[in-house]
Amino acid sequence: MAVMIGDEAPLFSLPDQDGKMFDLGSMIGKKVMVVYFYPKDETPGCTKEACYFRDRYEDFVSLGADVVGISSDPQRSHQEFATKHNLPFRILSDVDEKVREMYGATGLLGPGRVTYVIDKKGVVRHIFSSQMQATKHIDEAFAMVEKLAKG
Repeated sequence: MAVMIGDEAPLFSLPDQDGKMFDLGSMIGKKVMVVYFYPKDETPGCTKEACYFRDRYEDFVSLGADVVGISSDPQRSHQEFATKHNLPFRILSDVDEKVREMYGATGLLGPGRVTYVIDKKGVVRHIFSSQMQATKHIDEAFAMVEKLAKG
């Protein structure tokens, strides 16, 4: 069943592009989290989305938020993708797609492009799902982070 606005975000631990474990539970109470699922490294839409998150990353950080991207690509692919595009945030490997399934982040034709904004209490406050509007994910997420920062 898909995660909905108002639900507690399912907690997970996944390895990032450097092989370090990222644990969502350790972020609860500390930061607003923007968790975005994308289909595949180095595809046009996914690259555009990641680079736009990169370009706006400091804006998110300045409001006390952090960003993580998730796809089923392996760590090495993520490492090359992050290095090539100078991504300052963590890209997580969900090779068996268990986390994607927990969130219900699927599209009509397979892996979906879905972004979740999770508040400091671990509650999902915003969801944006669109395969075609890759950069709108960032604008939508930032607007919600800004709203949460204002209280």
